Amino acid sequence: MSGRYGRRGRAKPASGGWEVALWYLMRITGLGLFVLVLSHYLILHVLYSPADQHSGWIAEIRWSSTFWRTLDWLMLMLVLFHGFMGMRTVVADYTNGGTRVAVTTGLYVLAVLLLVMGTVVVMTLPNVIP
Repeated sequence: MSGRYGRRGRAKPASGGWEVALWYLMRITGLGLFVLVLSHYLILHVLYSPADQHSGWIAEIRWSSTFWRTLDWLMLMLVLFHGFMGMRTVVADYTNGGTRVAVTTGLYVLAVLLLVMGTVVVMTLPNVIP
């Protein structure tokens, strides 16, 4: 086992600044995802019958509310941030030099692209807001 990891996972970075902020954000987004995904599952599979749900139901009923759009957008943003920052950690642990810079830059570009695309899709889906 590497010296950077213990029984409780990755240790908090000793230096301050950006790395510590990301370390805390990873924990906060993980907790937020736990709550949002569990509530998403309970709402869509317990409160509403899955047999009654189809793309039209989502577009006409569920996403006609700004609240549900915002909740789904927030879950999407947390998933993307948490996933890409996790991949950034893996890249930082296993690559060096130019490879690290190239792969990290590619991850950031892909993350921004997916964040923009997700926001456009959730916020501009036609015929949804009454």
